[in-house]
Amino acid sequence: MGISGFEPSFLIGVDAIRQAHGSRLARLAGRRLTGFALVRFAEDGDWLADCPVVLAFDGLQVEVCHWKLDELSIGWDTIDTAAIITGWEWFELTPQWSHSDERLEPLVGQELCEVTLLEWRPADHDLAAGTVAVELVFAGGCLRIVNGLDENCIEVGAAHPDYVRHRLSR
Repeated sequence: MGISGFEPSFLIGVDAIRQAHGSRLARLAGRRLTGFALVRFAEDGDWLADCPVVLAFDGLQVEVCHWKLDELSIGWDTIDTAAIITGWEWFELTPQWSHSDERLEPLVGQELCEVTLLEWRPADHDLAAGTVAVELVFAGGCLRIVNGLDENCIEVGAAHPDYVRHRLSR
């Protein structure tokens, strides 16, 4: 993707994600969201949802990226959002880091209360069944980075009732 420092390690399933990242995600609780970065196209401002969502918490950075129908990568302090994104010369649009998003901006400065993994388990057959979302609960709102079927999707507010909540412990 041409993103400096981005070396994803994709995992499948809530158990694998919890084992690899659960305690570290849980330790984010109590920290303040100090910033974020998304990749947008310079020409039209559209979000390139294939790229990681980067969240900064008091000096610690977490990088969340969904891929395919069921894979999730969580990285820690590896992406340089000040670096220019390279390798897109062939494409008609120019990706660049942005620190603007109406869903995330209201949460900057707020203390994170809890991080939870959500597993999509609908009653009926669903192609997305088993996908895992990262939920971040703040006093002033709730944010989820979910699998939008081969890309990231950002949701705010209450989670859909078909999610099974997996609480994380330190």
